[in-house]
Amino acid sequence: MQDEQINHRKELTTQEASQISGLSRNHITLLLRQAKLEGRNFGQRLWTVYADSLERYIATHHKSGPKGPRKKPALESQTTSAPAAAIQHDPGSDKS
Repeated sequence: MQDEQINHRKELTTQEASQISGLSRNHITLLLRQAKLEGRNFGQRLWTVYADSLERYIATHHKSGPKGPRKKPALESQTTSAPAAAIQHDPGSDKS
């Protein structure tokens, strides 16, 4: 009985799944290989996605990744010298 239910699941091509979800075909294929989406593999590069699996994946919240190169944090001055005011000689203080 369970085999009959699995065989009647609606299947989508990766192109159709991409259009529905807004994800790239490459990302959908990656999700299939990682078993985050359910589907069938017909050879090395041909996949179909089960529609109910795609709907469940879309309905769950996913944190987006970085949007570009990482920025290096601004480094503060790493010198440990005394403040400039303490180093400067006040010429008026030597007059006697």
